[in-house]
Amino acid sequence: MNAAVVADAEQRPVMRPMRIEDLDAVMVVERRAYPWPWSIGIFRDCLFAGYPAWVLVEGGAFIGHGVLSVAADEAHVLNVCVDPARQGRGYGRGLLRAMIDVARGRGACRVFLEVRPSNPVAVALYENEGFNEIGRRPRYYPTDKGREDAIVMAMELLAP
Repeated sequence: MNAAVVADAEQRPVMRPMRIEDLDAVMVVERRAYPWPWSIGIFRDCLFAGYPAWVLVEGGAFIGHGVLSVAADEAHVLNVCVDPARQGRGYGRGLLRAMIDVARGRGACRVFLEVRPSNPVAVALYENEGFNEIGRRPRYYPTDKGREDAIVMAMELLAP
């Protein structure tokens, strides 16, 4: 876990493993952040599958969450979400770094993710953290007017 994210509960947000009982609060943040949010069933399936998943909580308020899958020597960032009212404060970066640390700790050599081209702030974050575009997934994301491609990004992990 990233030391910058884990701190005194009264001073800074605390990142902890996501639990089934968190899902209603997770869905509130997910729906605020995305016009096409994940369903509660997707989160539930990820937890039952044993995917590493976290929530970021400050004073009892859920402000973000992240979900990762790790298999063999690869990891996939499935979801990084911060409440729109809390974005721009480094919380997403902290969640991402924590997921990368877990991927590395579980033996992953590379991490993948998808991002909307229409989300330049997220694209810039991922590039700044060392991800590079490796391709596109045509018509991957829903939009108001149809579908949008996904930028596929990857990061090679070096041993600590």
